[in-house]
Amino acid sequence: MTKENTSKGAQPTGTEEESPPRAEQASQTAAPERETPDRSELPDQLPVLPLEDNVAFPGMVLPFEVEVEGRLKMVEEVVLGDKLFVAVAERPDAEPEGEAGPDDLYQVGATCVILQMLRMPDGSVRFLAQGVSRSRVEHYVQADPYLQARVTHLRDEEEGAEDVEATAMFRNLREQFLEMVQAAPNLGESAQITVSNIEEPGALCDFVAAQVNLSVEEKQDVLETLNVRKRLEKITRLLAREMDFMEVARRIQSEARDEINKSQREYYLRQQLKAIQEELGEVDPQEAEVQELREQIAELDLPEEALKEAERELGRLERINPASPEYTVARTYLDWIIALPWNKSTPDNLDLEEAQRILDEDHYGLEDIKERVLEFLAVRRLRGEMTGSILCFVGPPGTGKTSIGRSIARALGREYIRAALGGIRDEAEIRGHRRTYIGSLPGRIISAIRKAGSNNPVFMLDEVDKLGADFRGDPASALLEVLDPEQNSTYTDHYLEVPFDLSKVFFICTANVLDPVPPALKDRMEVLEFPGYTQEEKLHIARRYLVPQQVEANGLTEDQFDITDEALRTLISRYTREAGVRNLERQIASLCRKVAKRIALEETGDRTIGVEALTDLLGPEKFLPEVAERVDEPGVAAGLAWTPTGGDIIFVEATMTPGEGRLTLTGMLGDVMKESAQAALTYVRAHAEQLRMDPELYRKRDFHIHVPAGAIPKDGPSAGVTMAVALASLVSGRRVKHDVAMTGEITLRGKVLPVGGVKEKVLAASRAGITKVILPGRNEKDLPDVPEYAREQLEFVTVDKVDEIFPVALEPNEGDATPGS
Repeated sequence: MTKENTSKGAQPTGTEEESPPRAEQASQTAAPERETPDRSELPDQLPVLPLEDNVAFPGMVLPFEVEVEGRLKMVEEVVLGDKLFVAVAERPDAEPEGEAGPDDLYQVGATCVILQMLRMPDGSVRFLAQGVSRSRVEHYVQADPYLQARVTHLRDEEEGAEDVEATAMFRNLREQFLEMVQAAPNLGESAQITVSNIEEPGALCDFVAAQVNLSVEEKQDVLETLNVRKRLEKITRLLAREMDFMEVARRIQSEARDEINKSQREYYLRQQLKAIQEELGEVDPQEAEVQELREQIAELDLPEEALKEAERELGRLERINPASPEYTVARTYLDWIIALPWNKSTPDNLDLEEAQRILDEDHYGLEDIKERVLEFLAVRRLRGEMTGSILCFVGPPGTGKTSIGRSIARALGREYIRAALGGIRDEAEIRGHRRTYIGSLPGRIISAIRKAGSNNPVFMLDEVDKLGADFRGDPASALLEVLDPEQNSTYTDHYLEVPFDLSKVFFICTANVLDPVPPALKDRMEVLEFPGYTQEEKLHIARRYLVPQQVEANGLTEDQFDITDEALRTLISRYTREAGVRNLERQIASLCRKVAKRIALEETGDRTIGVEALTDLLGPEKFLPEVAERVDEPGVAAGLAWTPTGGDIIFVEATMTPGEGRLTLTGMLGDVMKESAQAALTYVRAHAEQLRMDPELYRKRDFHIHVPAGAIPKDGPSAGVTMAVALASLVSGRRVKHDVAMTGEITLRGKVLPVGGVKEKVLAASRAGITKVILPGRNEKDLPDVPEYAREQLEFVTVDKVDEIFPVALEPNEGDATPGS
């Protein structure tokens, strides 16, 4: 709904830009200088101007502001004509948007005459108009560009307005309003002068209704009441109600003033009470609390900045009323200062042999991690003092990254704390909230240090690659100071606002992949990669850790549950396929529960679980060895791929159909992988003679390359070698050896380029039963990173050109016939 600006209360005259003195306003209201048209001379068809949140009364002067084009046109025509229009109030239930229509307006309004008009620079018009007569809209004769209606001009009904009771109400109304003016200075002296000069009851009612803070419905009700006596009764009741409201407001204000005076009196009385207690030798509870805090702070030997801040808060605490919310804020801050281990450390266990024993007892394998911990202890033992290290364990889920943190703390003899960072998006979770916020607290770093009770714990920051960022800040950026040995000695939490030394903390971060970690954060950490476990390692882990833990967790004893090594191997290879051991632990837990059920039901049966019992207890095998079966015909090759959960085996299948040499690619491949397939096909076509194939074959056949597991997105250049071998196998009719897997990027010239993730890919080949792995020659430098057991199990062939792969990967030719020719 189009809004027209009018004042809430009617004013005798003037606008915001041009306002005469209030005495002059009053005289204009009582006896306006402009000659008011006689009611009999008023036309019966007039323009209609809607009023929002206000009602126009006869005899009152209102300021108007018009911005809408149609209404501007109306004002121009009215000013050039007889200067008359009807102001009608909008109904409260009118539509809030758009131009007000006939259905949105009341029926009774006031005919007004324009007194003054002012055009504004923005094109709008401001003008003063004085009410002349009550008018009723009979019907509208025009809606565009502005409303115009047939109106009837109404007269006041004077019946009963001259008797004694009506006269008494008239005088009472005037006295009440004068009393209200004296109590409400905002009404001004001009209103008092004006009401004193009004001698007609109807005009007095209209003036009071325009000045008092009434709703639009109440003002409209007064406007529509033609009988002067009834109008006096209504406005008297409304004025009495407003007087009651003013009285309540004055009482509330007086009580508030008294409350302030009461607080001042309490302060003086407390000071007197304090003097009396000192005279009698008694102690004030607040003073005793402050003194206790002061003694605790003195015993802490705080750093200079922390001591200065603590003393400042103690001074504030002494001056604050205990009932004030600020008292709790200051007390909580001092509690945090006292609870933090500013100078409390735990002694390190520098016995390297004992530390080695603890690490071997808790975890199988992970030699690189154990070696790094022992190096830290050795340097600590020789040097006597050392700043905290910052390690980052990266590897697939379930490989022991989180659990080894507790073992490291146990080996070092330090406290262990852990903070899960996955899903954190608010920087304040790391650095804390400032004390200006209600309920503010330190961040997770300081909170965990307080919980540890020492300033040199082993601090595990889990899932650092799962941090998020939004409008509340970037938590990864907040960690830059925490994980920087050059800065964290003066780490400042937003809540504490004083430096805390984190240089003695042994930080360990964990992540599944490093790609989401910002480079600046990655640069501050020493990265140690966790490879996936081989079948033999999983067997040892299950026998030493997983089986005893699940037997105890399910209420069994060693005599009640046993599983053979062959059953564990089958469980590892046929029921799970993972780099870690979490699913293996779940399968062992499932076996324990089923055995516990048998015992609870007192069923007889062998308590030792063999290979044959796995199918009955866990169902059919979920994973079958498929390398040999998948590559038993030409056109299929096994490749090695890297995934966030470790390495994996992928198969590339190629086939031919009659056609014109087109290439089709399927299996949800990314753009890079598609380009590798096209490069592989081009290379094979260019070396048709070497592969003993018909050069015209490509004009007679279409080629289709498919990578199974089509629901899983795949991308990267490392499958180029595998695709080239699959196509060469297809066109030459030579099968790919079932125990060979390969990886590498190819060029159109047949060069084999290096790829990443060699260690994960090699371990995946080992788990899948591959015996020979073909790698790019420039990846030979990565073989020392491969665990020794994997290097002993596998044969590695490094190549620099694609044609060096064919003799190694393809079976010998069985004949000279070329398939498809």
